[in-house]
Amino acid sequence: MSNETYYLSERVGHMLRAERLTLAVAESCTGGLLGGLLTEVPGSSEYFLGGVIAYADEIKQHLLGVSPETLAAHGAVSAEVALEMARGVRSATGASLAVSITGVAGPGGGTPDKSVGLTYVGLVGPAVEQVERRVWQGDRPGNREASAELALRMVLTYLAERELTRAVTPGSGSEDIS
Repeated sequence: MSNETYYLSERVGHMLRAERLTLAVAESCTGGLLGGLLTEVPGSSEYFLGGVIAYADEIKQHLLGVSPETLAAHGAVSAEVALEMARGVRSATGASLAVSITGVAGPGGGTPDKSVGLTYVGLVGPAVEQVERRVWQGDRPGNREASAELALRMVLTYLAERELTRAVTPGSGSEDIS
């Protein structure tokens, strides 16, 4: 793990702890890398609840509640599936926030419609449901790392915006939203 990636994991953990929020992950193409990055930080058990590595569509359906209709209509690598994965792991764990990653890490598996490097990262929580789409140009390890780093950045951005909103809203305090 690079120093920058560790710093992101550490910063996410600090902000989650300060806000008394919890996080869960649902990973496909990253195969547990994001969960590993989060647990590199000492004390991560205070905010990281766990995750599901859902490589197969059947696991996405049975453990995360991704609908067969969504998979049939959009495919496993899609914004719709990323959202359903995040919703599912949040529901299963009771986490305040959930992040998901689905994509084509490479070097094989790409199609004319979904090239190698195509990745969707979903974030679900109070007042947020968003997906970011990227097409990475790296090799398999690089694409996996870039996807996990994007997930960390999305969580960090959400937490920073939440903190900023509270800071400029009179009478707002830190409340537990989990």
